[in-house]
Amino acid sequence: MKKLISVSAFALLASTAGAYAQDGGSACLITKTDTNPFFVKMREGASAKAEELGMTLNSYAGKVDGDNESQVNAVETCIANGVDGILITASSTSAIVPSIQQARDAGILVIALDTPLDPIDAADMTFATDNFLAGELIGQWAAAKLGDAAADARVAFLDLDVSQPTVGVLRDQGFMQGFGIDLADPNKWGDEDDSRIVGHDVTQGNEEGGRKAMENLLATDPMINVVYTINEPAAAGAYEALKAIGRENDVLIVSVDGGCPGVQNIADGVIGATSQQYPLLMASKGMEAIAAYAKDGSKPEATEGKNFFDTGVALVTDQPVEGIDSISVAEGTDLCWG
Repeated sequence: MKKLISVSAFALLASTAGAYAQDGGSACLITKTDTNPFFVKMREGASAKAEELGMTLNSYAGKVDGDNESQVNAVETCIANGVDGILITASSTSAIVPSIQQARDAGILVIALDTPLDPIDAADMTFATDNFLAGELIGQWAAAKLGDAAADARVAFLDLDVSQPTVGVLRDQGFMQGFGIDLADPNKWGDEDDSRIVGHDVTQGNEEGGRKAMENLLATDPMINVVYTINEPAAAGAYEALKAIGRENDVLIVSVDGGCPGVQNIADGVIGATSQQYPLLMASKGMEAIAAYAKDGSKPEATEGKNFFDTGVALVTDQPVEGIDSISVAEGTDLCWG
Protein backbone atom coordinates (compact mmCIF):
# COMPACT_ATOMS: atom_id res chain seq x y z
CA MET A 1 0.00 0.00 0.00
CA LYS A 2 1.46 3.34 -1.00
CA LYS A 3 1.59 5.98 1.67
CA LEU A 4 0.21 9.40 0.82
CA ILE A 5 1.96 12.31 2.49
CA SER A 6 -0.54 14.86 3.75
CA VAL A 7 0.27 18.53 4.07
CA SER A 8 -2.45 19.34 6.57
CA ALA A 9 -0.02 19.50 9.48
CA PHE A 10 1.84 22.43 8.00
CA ALA A 11 0.22 25.64 9.24
CA LEU A 12 1.32 29.02 10.53
CA LEU A 13 -0.33 32.17 11.76
CA ALA A 14 -1.22 34.72 9.10
CA SER A 15 1.04 37.38 10.56
CA THR A 16 4.21 37.05 12.60
CA ALA A 17 6.90 39.48 13.66
CA GLY A 18 10.63 38.88 13.54
CA ALA A 19 13.39 40.10 15.78
CA TYR A 20 13.96 43.83 15.91
CA ALA A 21 17.29 45.58 15.73
CA GLN A 22 17.69 49.32 15.39
CA ASP A 23 19.93 49.40 12.34
CA GLY A 24 18.97 46.19 10.56
CA GLY A 25 16.15 47.48 8.36
CA SER A 26 12.59 46.23 8.09
CA ALA A 27 10.69 44.01 5.67
CA CYS A 28 7.39 42.32 4.93
CA LEU A 29 6.89 38.84 3.52
CA ILE A 30 3.54 38.29 1.79
CA THR A 31 2.79 34.74 0.61
CA LYS A 32 -0.19 33.25 -1.20
CA THR A 33 -1.19 31.11 1.79
CA ASP A 34 0.27 30.09 5.13
CA THR A 35 -0.57 26.38 4.82
CA ASN A 36 1.21 25.23 1.65
CA PRO A 37 4.55 23.79 2.88
CA PHE A 38 6.35 25.68 0.10
CA PHE A 39 5.37 28.97 1.71
CA VAL A 40 6.01 27.61 5.19
CA LYS A 41 9.60 26.96 4.13
CA MET A 42 9.81 30.37 2.49
CA ARG A 43 8.77 31.98 5.76
CA GLU A 44 11.34 29.94 7.64
CA GLY A 45 14.06 31.18 5.31
CA ALA A 46 13.01 34.80 5.61
CA SER A 47 12.70 34.60 9.40
CA ALA A 48 16.09 32.95 9.85
CA LYS A 49 17.81 35.50 7.62
CA ALA A 50 16.01 38.40 9.36
CA GLU A 51 17.27 37.18 12.72
CA GLU A 52 20.79 36.76 11.35
CA LEU A 53 20.81 40.28 9.89
CA GLY A 54 18.99 41.91 12.81
CA MET A 55 16.00 42.94 10.74
CA THR A 56 12.34 43.48 11.58
CA LEU A 57 10.14 41.06 9.62
CA ASN A 58 6.35 40.89 9.52
CA SER A 59 4.71 38.11 7.51
CA TYR A 60 1.25 37.97 5.93
CA ALA A 61 -0.66 35.51 3.76
CA GLY A 62 -3.85 35.17 1.77
CA LYS A 63 -6.60 32.90 3.03
CA VAL A 64 -6.39 30.72 -0.10
CA ASP A 65 -4.41 30.78 -3.31
CA GLY A 66 -6.00 33.50 -5.44
CA ASP A 67 -6.86 35.78 -2.50
CA ASN A 68 -5.69 39.07 -3.97
CA GLU A 69 -7.66 41.24 -1.53
CA SER A 70 -5.76 40.02 1.52
CA GLN A 71 -2.47 40.61 -0.27
CA VAL A 72 -3.52 44.15 -1.23
CA ASN A 73 -4.37 44.83 2.41
CA ALA A 74 -0.99 43.47 3.47
CA VAL A 75 0.85 45.72 1.01
CA GLU A 76 -1.07 48.72 2.33
CA THR A 77 -0.11 47.79 5.90
CA CYS A 78 3.54 47.46 4.90
CA ILE A 79 3.46 50.88 3.22
CA ALA A 80 1.88 52.43 6.33
CA ASN A 81 4.57 50.85 8.48
CA GLY A 82 7.32 52.39 6.33
CA VAL A 83 9.24 49.17 5.69
CA ASP A 84 12.38 49.11 3.58
CA GLY A 85 11.29 46.19 1.43
CA ILE A 86 8.52 43.77 0.54
CA LEU A 87 8.92 40.15 -0.55
CA ILE A 88 5.78 38.83 -2.25
CA THR A 89 4.48 35.71 -3.95
CA ALA A 90 1.50 37.22 -5.71
CA SER A 91 -1.80 35.37 -6.02
CA SER A 92 -2.95 37.59 -8.87
CA THR A 93 0.13 38.68 -10.74
CA SER A 94 -1.56 41.54 -12.60
CA ALA A 95 -4.23 42.69 -10.14
CA ILE A 96 -1.63 43.31 -7.42
CA VAL A 97 0.47 45.60 -9.64
CA PRO A 98 -1.21 48.94 -8.71
CA SER A 99 -0.58 48.23 -5.02
CA ILE A 100 3.01 47.25 -5.77
CA GLN A 101 3.49 50.51 -7.65
CA GLN A 102 2.24 52.43 -4.62
CA ALA A 103 4.85 50.67 -2.50
CA ARG A 104 7.63 51.48 -4.95
CA ASP A 105 6.47 55.08 -5.19
CA ALA A 106 6.88 55.20 -1.41
CA GLY A 107 10.53 54.19 -1.78
CA ILE A 108 10.04 50.54 -0.82
CA LEU A 109 12.08 47.85 -2.59
CA VAL A 110 9.71 45.17 -3.94
CA ILE A 111 10.98 41.69 -4.75
CA ALA A 112 8.73 39.03 -6.23
CA LEU A 113 9.51 35.53 -4.97
CA ASP A 114 8.77 32.43 -7.10
CA THR A 115 5.95 34.08 -9.09
CA PRO A 116 6.87 36.90 -11.51
CA LEU A 117 4.51 39.85 -11.61
CA ASP A 118 2.75 40.72 -14.86
CA PRO A 119 4.64 42.56 -16.22
CA ILE A 120 7.77 41.20 -14.58
CA ASP A 121 9.31 44.66 -14.21
CA ALA A 122 6.44 45.73 -11.95
CA ALA A 123 8.75 44.51 -9.17
CA ASP A 124 12.29 45.75 -8.66
CA MET A 125 13.51 42.15 -9.04
CA THR A 126 12.21 38.57 -9.09
CA PHE A 127 13.98 35.79 -7.18
CA ALA A 128 12.65 32.54 -8.60
CA THR A 129 13.10 29.16 -10.16
CA ASP A 130 13.10 29.17 -13.94
CA ASN A 131 9.49 27.95 -13.86
CA PHE A 132 9.31 27.29 -17.60
CA LEU A 133 12.38 25.07 -17.32
CA ALA A 134 10.86 23.34 -14.28
CA GLY A 135 7.82 22.42 -16.36
CA GLU A 136 9.93 21.48 -19.35
CA LEU A 137 11.98 19.01 -17.31
CA ILE A 138 8.96 17.06 -16.07
CA GLY A 139 7.46 17.15 -19.56
CA GLN A 140 10.63 15.71 -21.08
CA TRP A 141 10.80 13.05 -18.38
CA ALA A 142 7.14 12.02 -18.85
CA ALA A 143 7.56 11.76 -22.62
CA ALA A 144 10.72 9.69 -22.25
CA LYS A 145 9.08 7.36 -19.73
CA LEU A 146 6.16 6.70 -22.07
CA GLY A 147 8.35 6.29 -25.14
CA ASP A 148 6.32 5.59 -28.27
CA ALA A 149 3.14 5.59 -26.19
CA ALA A 150 3.54 9.35 -25.66
CA ALA A 151 2.04 9.86 -29.12
CA ASP A 152 -1.29 8.49 -27.86
CA ALA A 153 -1.20 9.84 -24.32
CA ARG A 154 -4.29 11.19 -22.56
CA VAL A 155 -3.03 14.19 -20.58
CA ALA A 156 -4.80 16.04 -17.77
CA PHE A 157 -3.62 19.46 -16.64
CA LEU A 158 -4.20 20.42 -13.01
CA ASP A 159 -3.42 24.12 -13.03
CA LEU A 160 -3.50 26.79 -10.34
CA ASP A 161 -6.23 29.38 -10.81
CA VAL A 162 -8.53 30.72 -13.53
CA SER A 163 -6.69 34.05 -13.35
CA GLN A 164 -3.66 32.19 -14.79
CA PRO A 165 -0.89 33.69 -12.63
CA THR A 166 2.48 33.71 -14.33
CA VAL A 167 3.95 30.85 -12.31
CA GLY A 168 1.12 28.56 -13.39
CA VAL A 169 1.36 29.52 -17.05
CA LEU A 170 5.13 29.09 -17.14
CA ARG A 171 5.06 25.62 -15.59
CA ASP A 172 2.13 24.48 -17.73
CA GLN A 173 3.62 25.72 -20.98
CA GLY A 174 7.04 24.39 -20.06
CA PHE A 175 5.54 20.93 -19.55
CA MET A 176 3.83 21.11 -22.92
CA GLN A 177 7.02 22.01 -24.71
CA GLY A 178 8.93 19.27 -22.91
CA PHE A 179 6.25 16.69 -23.70
CA GLY A 180 6.09 17.68 -27.35
CA ILE A 181 2.81 19.60 -27.42
CA ASP A 182 2.77 22.62 -29.70
CA LEU A 183 2.16 25.85 -27.81
CA ALA A 184 -0.42 28.31 -29.06
CA ASP A 185 -0.10 31.56 -27.10
CA PRO A 186 2.75 30.79 -24.64
CA ASN A 187 1.38 33.41 -22.25
CA LYS A 188 -1.74 31.43 -21.41
CA TRP A 189 -3.03 27.88 -21.19
CA GLY A 190 -6.19 26.40 -22.62
CA ASP A 191 -5.88 27.46 -26.26
CA GLU A 192 -3.97 24.41 -27.52
CA ASP A 193 -5.39 22.03 -30.14
CA ASP A 194 -3.38 18.87 -29.42
CA SER A 195 -5.80 15.94 -29.29
CA ARG A 196 -3.86 14.35 -26.43
CA ILE A 197 -5.02 17.06 -24.03
CA VAL A 198 -8.11 15.92 -22.11
CA GLY A 199 -8.51 19.31 -20.47
CA HIS A 200 -7.47 21.80 -17.82
CA ASP A 201 -8.92 22.32 -14.36
CA VAL A 202 -7.79 24.45 -11.43
CA THR A 203 -6.75 23.35 -7.95
CA GLN A 204 -5.88 26.51 -5.96
CA GLY A 205 -2.62 24.67 -5.32
CA ASN A 206 -4.05 22.49 -2.55
CA GLU A 207 -4.86 18.82 -2.00
CA GLU A 208 -8.63 19.14 -1.99
CA GLY A 209 -8.53 21.21 -5.16
CA GLY A 210 -6.33 18.61 -6.80
CA ARG A 211 -8.76 15.84 -5.93
CA LYS A 212 -11.79 17.70 -7.26
CA ALA A 213 -10.02 18.77 -10.45
CA MET A 214 -8.89 15.20 -11.09
CA GLU A 215 -12.42 13.90 -10.56
CA ASN A 216 -13.75 16.46 -13.04
CA LEU A 217 -11.23 15.50 -15.71
CA LEU A 218 -11.74 11.78 -15.16
CA ALA A 219 -15.43 12.35 -15.82
CA THR A 220 -14.39 13.76 -19.20
CA ASP A 221 -12.03 10.90 -19.97
CA PRO A 222 -11.59 7.99 -17.52
CA MET A 223 -8.57 6.77 -19.50
CA ILE A 224 -6.27 9.65 -18.60
CA ASN A 225 -2.75 8.26 -18.19
CA VAL A 226 -0.58 11.37 -17.66
CA VAL A 227 -1.28 14.08 -15.09
CA TYR A 228 0.58 17.39 -14.95
CA THR A 229 0.09 19.19 -11.63
CA ILE A 230 1.01 22.74 -10.67
CA ASN A 231 2.45 21.57 -7.35
CA GLU A 232 2.74 18.58 -5.04
CA PRO A 233 -0.32 19.20 -2.83
CA ALA A 234 -2.41 19.17 -6.04
CA ALA A 235 -0.60 15.98 -7.08
CA ALA A 236 -1.48 14.35 -3.76
CA GLY A 237 -5.14 15.19 -4.34
CA ALA A 238 -5.01 13.82 -7.88
CA TYR A 239 -3.58 10.57 -6.55
CA GLU A 240 -6.46 10.25 -4.09
CA ALA A 241 -8.99 10.63 -6.90
CA LEU A 242 -7.21 8.00 -9.00
CA LYS A 243 -6.92 5.67 -6.03
CA ALA A 244 -10.68 5.91 -5.48
CA ILE A 245 -11.25 4.30 -8.89
CA GLY A 246 -8.36 1.84 -8.68
CA ARG A 247 -6.11 3.61 -11.16
CA GLU A 248 -3.35 4.85 -8.86
CA ASN A 249 -0.83 2.38 -10.32
CA ASP A 250 -1.26 3.05 -14.05
CA VAL A 251 -1.24 6.86 -14.29
CA LEU A 252 1.95 8.93 -14.47
CA ILE A 253 1.81 12.01 -12.20
CA VAL A 254 4.43 14.75 -12.46
CA SER A 255 4.72 17.96 -10.50
CA VAL A 256 6.82 20.94 -9.45
CA ASP A 257 8.10 22.11 -6.05
CA GLY A 258 10.39 19.42 -4.60
CA GLY A 259 9.26 19.89 -1.03
CA CYS A 260 10.08 17.25 1.55
CA PRO A 261 6.55 15.75 1.53
CA GLY A 262 6.57 15.74 -2.28
CA VAL A 263 9.95 14.04 -2.48
CA GLN A 264 8.70 11.39 -0.06
CA ASN A 265 5.69 10.92 -2.32
CA ILE A 266 8.12 10.07 -5.13
CA ALA A 267 9.73 7.45 -2.89
CA ASP A 268 6.27 6.04 -2.18
CA GLY A 269 5.25 5.93 -5.84
CA VAL A 270 2.63 8.66 -5.67
CA ILE A 271 4.53 11.03 -7.99
CA GLY A 272 6.85 9.90 -10.77
CA ALA A 273 9.06 12.98 -10.90
CA THR A 274 9.09 16.55 -9.69
CA SER A 275 11.13 19.66 -10.41
CA GLN A 276 12.68 20.86 -7.17
CA GLN A 277 12.94 24.54 -6.35
CA TYR A 278 14.45 26.28 -3.37
CA PRO A 279 12.08 28.68 -1.57
CA LEU A 280 14.27 29.04 1.51
CA LEU A 281 17.05 30.32 -0.74
CA MET A 282 14.64 32.67 -2.54
CA ALA A 283 13.51 34.21 0.74
CA SER A 284 16.94 34.45 2.34
CA LYS A 285 18.43 36.07 -0.77
CA GLY A 286 15.47 38.46 -0.83
CA MET A 287 16.10 39.48 2.77
CA GLU A 288 19.77 40.07 1.99
CA ALA A 289 18.75 42.32 -0.90
CA ILE A 290 16.43 44.36 1.32
CA ALA A 291 19.18 44.70 3.96
CA ALA A 292 21.57 46.01 1.29
CA TYR A 293 18.92 48.42 0.01
CA ALA A 294 18.26 49.71 3.53
CA LYS A 295 21.99 50.24 4.03
CA ASP A 296 23.03 52.02 0.85
CA GLY A 297 20.14 52.05 -1.64
CA SER A 298 21.62 49.33 -3.86
CA LYS A 299 19.28 47.03 -5.76
CA PRO A 300 19.75 43.37 -6.78
CA GLU A 301 20.73 42.42 -10.31
CA ALA A 302 19.32 39.66 -12.50
CA THR A 303 21.17 36.49 -13.43
CA GLU A 304 23.17 37.05 -16.61
CA GLY A 305 21.01 36.49 -19.69
CA LYS A 306 17.74 36.46 -17.73
CA ASN A 307 15.29 39.05 -16.45
CA PHE A 308 15.18 37.55 -12.95
CA PHE A 309 17.53 36.16 -10.30
CA ASP A 310 17.57 32.39 -10.94
CA THR A 311 17.63 30.32 -7.74
CA GLY A 312 17.96 26.98 -9.54
CA VAL A 313 15.95 23.84 -10.30
CA ALA A 314 16.65 20.08 -10.34
CA LEU A 315 14.58 17.14 -11.59
CA VAL A 316 14.01 14.61 -8.78
CA THR A 317 13.12 10.98 -9.58
CA ASP A 318 14.20 7.45 -8.80
CA GLN A 319 13.42 6.50 -12.41
CA PRO A 320 16.09 8.39 -14.37
CA VAL A 321 15.93 8.46 -18.15
CA GLU A 322 18.80 8.80 -20.55
CA GLY A 323 19.56 12.33 -21.72
CA ILE A 324 17.74 14.16 -18.91
CA ASP A 325 19.77 15.25 -15.90
CA SER A 326 18.16 14.32 -12.59
CA ILE A 327 18.91 13.72 -8.94
CA SER A 328 17.74 10.82 -6.81
CA VAL A 329 15.12 10.88 -4.07
CA ALA A 330 17.93 10.57 -1.53
CA GLU A 331 19.62 13.66 -2.96
CA GLY A 332 16.28 15.48 -3.22
CA THR A 333 15.56 14.70 0.42
CA ASP A 334 18.89 16.20 1.47
CA LEU A 335 18.16 19.34 -0.54
CA CYS A 336 14.40 19.65 -0.12
CA TRP A 337 13.58 23.30 0.07
CA GLY A 338 16.95 24.44 1.22
